[in-house]
Amino acid sequence: MQRLKTRAQFQATLSGATVARTPHFALHRLALAPQEAQEPALGLGRVPAVLIAPGSVWMGAMVPKRWARRAVTRNAIKRQIYGVAAVFEPRLPVAAHVVRLRSTFDRQQFVSACSAPLKLAVREELHALFERSLRSPL
Repeated sequence: MQRLKTRAQFQATLSGATVARTPHFALHRLALAPQEAQEPALGLGRVPAVLIAPGSVWMGAMVPKRWARRAVTRNAIKRQIYGVAAVFEPRLPVAAHVVRLRSTFDRQQFVSACSAPLKLAVREELHALFERSLRSPL
């Protein structure tokens, strides 16, 4: 599995379809066209650089400060996203994927910034998210 790194890669993937949602996460998927179709020749004979190379599963994680204020929490959630994605990688279609945190975890319930119960809750919800995405026709 390869990781999305640039802003342009994330924006391109987010323009794809939302294939699964849970109360806290959304999974966006962008099907990758073959390389020939992705690189149309420009008028001057130049070929634009490929943003996301086809042929492998690409994964990105978006955990905005708006929904996870503490850096420790954001990093813990990202580690959980990439960990669960690695488990599901053999079953995921060859495409670019972005898991986006779309709401906050209740700070009354998860007092610690990086606790075992928070990690467990995140992991369980991510498993449900990826299972739903596998049933999606997109």
